[in-house]
Amino acid sequence: MLDAIYDLNYHISMKKILFRKLLTDYLTFFILALLSSSIIVWVFQAVNFLDIMIEDGRDYIVYINYSLLHFPKILAKLFSFVLFFSVFYVTIKYENNNELLIFWNFGIHKKELVNLVLRFSLVMTVIQIMLTSVLVPNSQDTAKSFLRKSTVNVFENFIKPQRFNDTIKNLTIYSEKKDSEGNLYNLYVKKKINDNEYQITYAKKGLFRNLNNTPYLVLFQGETISGKGKNTTKLKFLRSEFPLNNIETNTTTYKKTQELSTINLINCIKKINQVSINKINFADDQIENCSTRNLRSILKEIYKRIIIPFYIPLLMLVPYLLILISKENENFSKLKYATFFIGLSFIIFSETTIRLISTNSLLNYFLFGIPFLSVALLYMVLLKNFNFNHNST
Repeated sequence: MLDAIYDLNYHISMKKILFRKLLTDYLTFFILALLSSSIIVWVFQAVNFLDIMIEDGRDYIVYINYSLLHFPKILAKLFSFVLFFSVFYVTIKYENNNELLIFWNFGIHKKELVNLVLRFSLVMTVIQIMLTSVLVPNSQDTAKSFLRKSTVNVFENFIKPQRFNDTIKNLTIYSEKKDSEGNLYNLYVKKKINDNEYQITYAKKGLFRNLNNTPYLVLFQGETISGKGKNTTKLKFLRSEFPLNNIETNTTTYKKTQELSTINLINCIKKINQVSINKINFADDQIENCSTRNLRSILKEIYKRIIIPFYIPLLMLVPYLLILISKENENFSKLKYATFFIGLSFIIFSETTIRLISTNSLLNYFLFGIPFLSVALLYMVLLKNFNFNHNST
C-alpha cells in the first residue's frame, strides 16, 4: 500500500517537473525570439522615423520618445507568429531528441499534454489582449502627443531645396538652392494670415538665425506682397527679418481611432446602438471619432484588439498535430511542413478577416465566432485521434 502511494506521488511530482520544463522551454524560446525579432523590426522602423527630426525639424528627444513608444505595437504585431513558431520549434526539438518519450513512459497521456498547452494558451491570450487593448493604444496616443506638443526647433533641417516645405502651419517656404553653410537662395515664402489675408515674400538670399532666443528667417534683397481681400501692397527691402516664434506644425491634432482607449471604443458602440436609426449622422462630442460614419473603423479596432488574440489557443494547438504520428513514420516530414503552413495560414486568415468587418451584425458575429469554433474543432480532432491511437495500442 505504501509502495503504491509512493509510486503515485513520484509520478505526480515527475509530471509537474516535466510540465514545468516544457512550459519553461516554450517561454524561454518565445521571449528571446520575440525580443530579438522586435528589436530588429524596431531598428528599421526607427530609421524611417528619422524624417521626423531631419525633414520636419523636430528635436532629437522627440524622435527618441516617438520611436521608443512604437515598440509595444511591434511586440503586439509579432506576438502571435513568434508564439506559434516557438511552440512549433520546441515541439519538433522534443520529438527529434526523443524527449516526448519520457512523457509517455511516465504515463502522461497526450490528452493531458494538450490540456496543459490549452490552459497555457489562455494565459498568453490574456497577455496579448492586454497588449493590444491597453498598452498599444496608450503608447500610440502618447507618441502622437509628443508630435502634437512639440514645435519645429531645428529650422535648418526641414528646408529642402526645390521643394515646397509646409511643415509649419499656414507657412510655405521654397528655396531653389541651399549651400553647405545653410544659406538659402531664391526664396519664396507664403504666409496665410486668415482666409482673406496673406503675405508673399521673394528674396535672393536667406538664412535662419536666433536673435534674442527667438528664431528668425533673415531675408536679403527681396520684395513682400501683402494682400487683404482685393487690395495688395508691395514693399521692397534690402534686409528683412521674418519671425518664426509662436508657430504651429501641420501635425494631426485629433486622435485617430487606433489611438482611442478600448473603453472609449466600447462606450462609443453602446451610444451608437442606443440612438435612433433615423440619426444617420450621429456623433458624440465627448469621444473623439465617435460617429456612425466611423462605426466600421471602430468595430475593426475592437475586433483587432479583443477577438484576434483568441486565435492564439488555435495556433498553440496546431503544432500538436506533430504528435499524432511517430517521427519514424515516413509521413512525418510531410506532416511537419503541413503543420507549419496550417499555422501560417491561420495567422494570415486572422489578419485578413479584419477587412471583412462591417456594420452587418450577423457577419460580424460569424467572424467573432470563427476562432472559438476552430479551437473547439481542432481540440476534438486531437482528442479523437489520441483516444483512437491509445485504444489501438
